Amino acid sequence: MTATAFGPAELLHHLRARSTNAERSPITHVERVTARAGRVAPWPSWIDADLRAALLRQGITEPWEHQVAAADLAWRGTHVVLATGTASGKSLAYQLPALTALAAEPRATVLYLAPTKALAADQLRGLTRLGLDGVRPATLDGDTPREEREWIRQHARFILTNPDMLHHALLPAHDRWGTFFRRLRYVVIDECHAYRGVFGSHVAHVLRRLRRIAGRYRSSPTFVLASATSGDPAGSATRLVGAPVTAVTEDASPRGAVTFALWEPPLLPPSPDSGLTGLSPAPEPHSAPASAPASAPTPASGPAFASTRASTSAPASASAPGSASAPGSASAIAGIPDAPPVRRSALRETADLLADAVVAGTRTLAFIRSRRGAEVVAALARRSLDEAVPGLGARVAAYRGGYLREDRRAIEQALLSGELLGLASTNALELGVDLAGLDAVLICGWPGTRASLWQQAGRAGRAGGEALAVLIARDDPLDTYLVHHPEALFGRPVEATVLDPANPYVLAPQLCCAASEAPLTEADLALFGGEPARATVEALVRAGGLRRRPSGWYWTERGRPDVDLRGTGGAPVSVVEAATGRLLGTVDQGSSHVMLHDGAVYLHQGVSYLVDELDLEDAIALVHQEEPDWTTHARDVTDVSVVEVRSYLDAGPVGLFLGEVDVTSQVVSYQRRRLGSGEVIDTKPLDLPVRELRTVAVWFTVAPRALADAGVEPADVPGALHAAEHAGIGLLPLMATCDRWDIGGLSTANHPDTEAPTVFVYDGHPGGAGFAERAYATAAEWLRATREAIAGCGCEAGCPSCVQSPKCGNGNNPLDKTGAVKVLDTVLAALPAEPAPPVAPVGSEPAAGPDRPAAA
Repeated sequence: MTATAFGPAELLHHLRARSTNAERSPITHVERVTARAGRVAPWPSWIDADLRAALLRQGITEPWEHQVAAADLAWRGTHVVLATGTASGKSLAYQLPALTALAAEPRATVLYLAPTKALAADQLRGLTRLGLDGVRPATLDGDTPREEREWIRQHARFILTNPDMLHHALLPAHDRWGTFFRRLRYVVIDECHAYRGVFGSHVAHVLRRLRRIAGRYRSSPTFVLASATSGDPAGSATRLVGAPVTAVTEDASPRGAVTFALWEPPLLPPSPDSGLTGLSPAPEPHSAPASAPASAPTPASGPAFASTRASTSAPASASAPGSASAPGSASAIAGIPDAPPVRRSALRETADLLADAVVAGTRTLAFIRSRRGAEVVAALARRSLDEAVPGLGARVAAYRGGYLREDRRAIEQALLSGELLGLASTNALELGVDLAGLDAVLICGWPGTRASLWQQAGRAGRAGGEALAVLIARDDPLDTYLVHHPEALFGRPVEATVLDPANPYVLAPQLCCAASEAPLTEADLALFGGEPARATVEALVRAGGLRRRPSGWYWTERGRPDVDLRGTGGAPVSVVEAATGRLLGTVDQGSSHVMLHDGAVYLHQGVSYLVDELDLEDAIALVHQEEPDWTTHARDVTDVSVVEVRSYLDAGPVGLFLGEVDVTSQVVSYQRRRLGSGEVIDTKPLDLPVRELRTVAVWFTVAPRALADAGVEPADVPGALHAAEHAGIGLLPLMATCDRWDIGGLSTANHPDTEAPTVFVYDGHPGGAGFAERAYATAAEWLRATREAIAGCGCEAGCPSCVQSPKCGNGNNPLDKTGAVKVLDTVLAALPAEPAPPVAPVGSEPAAGPDRPAAA
């Protein structure tokens, strides 16, 4: 039962009643997940008596079966991953063996790693509540005052930190931390499914470095990993740790019933002022989430930064990471005659639903994909609430990365105490933080994976009561597809975590880090991947990064290697109010080009600031408070060139390729767009450095004759490819463990490297992150879903729900929806239904033919 007068069904009906469209409900599907009873098991005989008594005082009379199964394995020294649902009590599974070990061995230590500071702080609160003597838990992260760090090093036995701190502080100074490493019994890796892509690959090597350093101090800790339900948890955990891991996946915890609704915002009425159909009353600002791949040359942080590569004979259209359609798309079509209908923005819809839930007394958490989006939703909800009941808006807040520590802790406490009824958050609160008492979760836009979807939905109903979850679709191809194809969400297994420790852009710098900590030996090479590690070490020796000596390979520089685990491109940029010197927050380096360029509008807790100056060298942006009647949207130019073909499929007139590409990009200007109409006021140039990225891409080529046979006239080819590229980027997250912020693309009617009409989709991370490989392996399924999303859309000429992108540097011109379907029909007719593309030897090329364009 919820804590309000509304149960999930009643609350959903209440929210539905706010729709002004009586003819068509915004709810496209309702899934009801039935309640489940729990299965308990006896307490293990080996647990410490004081620990058991402390748990009993907290009302834990018996553990669940999966908790005991994982704890028993860990107690016996077996690396184990517990992959069960949200709120299934995974913390107890590591607490039982770890705290028992600390009680049995007064000098033993435990290391806990979390992907977010909020999660570590939450776990510390849980450990402190147990009130056990001698544990001495402490958090160690970038917010920890320097004077506290020395006490932690000397006295703490249970250290809660993150991979970044382990990488930057503990391992490089292992001689000072030698006592802690010598006594290390357990390493807990919480929410390990968060370690995916390039970040996950880096963390995999940090853990190998940890195992290596622990071995030097003659300890061999047992790893206990906790994960949301995921595909192949044992395999993913084994790749992460670098040692065999046993999985426990049978969830024996009780679960309350969940009502899960799919919600599609209504179409907007025609604008009487513009004469156009469906213009948004106010295109809201938009930016990348904290985890966006800022190392990519075009960071995913602004609503209009994809671009064109200039070409008079063969126009190209680029879509940088994050360029697929998103809320606020109305502004992309302002001024274009016969604009297609546009849906009400998901941010505005979420803000209204959040306000309605708060009025109903329902404690609600809204997950928003971007930092700026979270600010916008909170501001809009507060405004609506204050208009209805003055002062009620104070019970809604925003939460995101980049806030100061004291601000984050105050918001967390206000939510836990019930002072806040509504919170608009990025995925910073997705992972494990105990938000007891929540009744409903609003998910603004597809979060990228089914694992994240259920993780976010699981934030509500933690006490076993019923809960409501609502997925609000954004106006883009993937969201539209999902809310009309519930079978793609429900009843399907969640994704496996994708990471590649052999990525040379990860392996090389991590081997340098390891060598700087202690000389690398022959025995170490097996730990870091065997032959790939050996080849990388030899390349580093040739480049002068490492030096070979009889005792091993040594780091040659005085300082330690500068390696950024999260791919943010360097130190975060501090946002400082120029008049007062007050630090407002931080933005990662990559996103700074889009969010903090000179003249940009920057939002912080609903307050608007204008950027006076961005100093990249000193990593500082000076701002002043102002409430302009316009928003800013950065724009860039992008180019893609083929470096090497790794694999290809020769399908007659169609070629499917996987390989390395070079992507160059530069933010060159920004538009000011008027609030209320989306009218472009002006475009101002910017002088920011060019960014370069070598990554992995999938691309397909189509012979011009095949396009002509399909009815695509030469003049229509650029628009047809452009539309297919936009939709393909939007639908790839359906196949790969990624979201649109991880990928980019480019289409052109005649690429110089392929000499044919070509569509590229590439990973937005150096060296790739496995997403292009997944697209290549599932090409037929991916492109079939893309074709279905375009053809199934009810618009006539293309809209944000199928082929438009508000971030397109070409202003979504040219776009040919009908031509895109013909292009994809041609490609799908040539590709095998279940493709198993042959892997070509490196450097080889397929033969060219009359219907076969020359390979890159």
